[in-house]
Amino acid sequence: MEKELLQKRKETIYQFICDEFYVPMKAKEIAAVLSVPKDMRQELQEVLDALLAEGKIEVTSKGKYVKSQGKYLTGTFTAHQRGFGFVTVEGQEEDIFIPESQTHGAFHMDTVQVAIVSETSGKRREGTITKILSRGTASIVCTFEKSKTFGFAVPDNPKFGTDIFIPQERSKGAVSGHKVVVEITDFGREGRKPEGKVIEILGHVNDPGTDILSIVRAYQLPVEFSEKIMRQVENVSNEVSAADMAGRMDLREWTTVTIDGEDAKDLDDAITLSREGDCYRLGVHIADVANYVQEHSALDVEALSRGTSVYLVDRVIPMLPHKLSNGICSLNAGENRLALSCLMTIDQKGNVIDHTIAETVIRVDRRMSYTSVRKILEDRDEAERKEYEELVPMFEQMEELAALLRKKRMSRGSIDFDFPESKIILDDRGNPIEIKPYERNVATKIIEDFMLIANETVAQDYFWQELPFLYRVHDRPDKEKIKKLGTFIHNFGYTIKLGQDEFHPKELQKLLQKIDGTPEEAVISRLALRSMKQAKYATVSTGHFGLAASFYCHFTSPIRRYPDLQIHRIIKDNLRGRMNAKKIQHYEKLLPEVAEHSSKMERRADEAERETEKLKKAEYMADHIGEVFEGVISGVTEWGFYVELPNTIEGLVHIASLAEDYFHYSESTCELIGEVTNIRYKLGQKVLVRAVNVDNIMRTIDFQIVKSEEGTEKRK
Repeated sequence: MEKELLQKRKETIYQFICDEFYVPMKAKEIAAVLSVPKDMRQELQEVLDALLAEGKIEVTSKGKYVKSQGKYLTGTFTAHQRGFGFVTVEGQEEDIFIPESQTHGAFHMDTVQVAIVSETSGKRREGTITKILSRGTASIVCTFEKSKTFGFAVPDNPKFGTDIFIPQERSKGAVSGHKVVVEITDFGREGRKPEGKVIEILGHVNDPGTDILSIVRAYQLPVEFSEKIMRQVENVSNEVSAADMAGRMDLREWTTVTIDGEDAKDLDDAITLSREGDCYRLGVHIADVANYVQEHSALDVEALSRGTSVYLVDRVIPMLPHKLSNGICSLNAGENRLALSCLMTIDQKGNVIDHTIAETVIRVDRRMSYTSVRKILEDRDEAERKEYEELVPMFEQMEELAALLRKKRMSRGSIDFDFPESKIILDDRGNPIEIKPYERNVATKIIEDFMLIANETVAQDYFWQELPFLYRVHDRPDKEKIKKLGTFIHNFGYTIKLGQDEFHPKELQKLLQKIDGTPEEAVISRLALRSMKQAKYATVSTGHFGLAASFYCHFTSPIRRYPDLQIHRIIKDNLRGRMNAKKIQHYEKLLPEVAEHSSKMERRADEAERETEKLKKAEYMADHIGEVFEGVISGVTEWGFYVELPNTIEGLVHIASLAEDYFHYSESTCELIGEVTNIRYKLGQKVLVRAVNVDNIMRTIDFQIVKSEEGTEKRK
């Protein structure tokens, strides 16, 4: 439904319900009174749902709509595997706790109406679900179990708490052990299970790739591109024509390189660097994807819908078809390529004293890898330096400039959370054979620093032009969360300053510098990160707290992120003189939806990526049961403590397994303390653990503490 039409209808229905002569009615009765034809009743329901979501109207226990008395709130129910859950209400920081007895048939992700039943100062609000307004899940990935006359499906997601009854004639021939997608046909009621039908068989649990495919389906990640889109892509030229290059700044004579991982195929950024006196001239060149993805085309609609590429452990689900991302839009060495370039003049203090944003044509001289550049700069590898002899001076200048930019960023308070990401290596059947931290070296930092300065420069340019734009924003953390962090770090002898009105990122940066190299570094860093808000896309530049930047955007990855592609269109319209009043109005209307949807798709991708990592880590540890590892305590709770191994795998030591004493949890010091022995387990402490159990369904790993003298078989 169009936004303006929906708004108009909402106003009409709301006025009707607010009328002094109105009596509470059900949706059918409202439709009859207003003479809404049967084929438009679904649209009436959408209007009523929208008014409910805004809290303007409420539904009585008998299903009748009334003007809101402020008695109910509307939000999204997040279930917990133990039966209880939480309702998140848009615009409210604190969610509402729902006890198991008060969920009243709500499933995970349902939109519900909730009444607050207790609101004690300092405690989380508690509520009861009074109405399920709409179901959040129509289909779910399950493991099928067959009996003689029927089947049942056990949801992969433990938040769905109950299995689903499948009549035999609706099982699609599934057998026990099949991973299936089930469409829920009846959500059940008190004492009666939900019912469903199998709509897709993904494969047997033991078949290679079925585990990841199950996660792909669970997060409803689109895999295939439609024939219409593929036909559109087939028509895209494989070469840059003279007509394509007309009117562009020609930079093909500039020495240009890409620096990426060895296995990267979509190369969307290239760099050039030279010295002019005391200043550096840095060129960041980004593939001009917008030249090939026309606004409102089928390809564009699909790219917006996906929002981002998704990087799972065994596959990439791309935002754009490979023919574009690995072909004409990839900045392959020796090929003419169209680009949008940000050309910056940077002084010795790391200040951008001049810049130009232009449509360009480039030709990359060498495709470099992070490993090669690291060998040249860090290892001073003679063979590598000889092979790339003509480029070595430029790489050395890149290292100098990156250090300048980093120093400037750090001086203003930019926070660098340096957590090791996991690199999971699989065999040809999808089994994990090695897990290790991703290497972050001089080369990865050079690219990171250059992309950051380009993103800042572009964002600042368009902010001052006062044109519609998409920014990447990161709001200031809540004071309460920072206070809790302050209380916690006090136990380790650290402090952070809280100003009257605001908390400056420099305080966090100072803290991270103080804990650098200490046993508690990983733990405090993680807690500091958890106290931060989530970065998102927005049409108003409110600044980026983590980077301590007033202006920031995503300009550098249009192959894999839709906001970057959208920004490129705005830049091109502006550069070509097309940014008239009509265009401005077009973008002002379009961008809020793009920002909200892109933020949502980014979160979905992050969650799917995390789940596949957890799955493969659990699979990996299943082959190492009984082995002993050294790790660091990364989290402490009343039910036990988490231990992280050097390879990034994390497992839980259950409090019940600590047999040498009765342990209690101290919230003030965040540690487990033995009542008799006074043995303490606290954050950052090194411990020896044995892997004792893995739950592949829950994707969890259990450890047990090992005494030092038992750890002779310890793995490093």
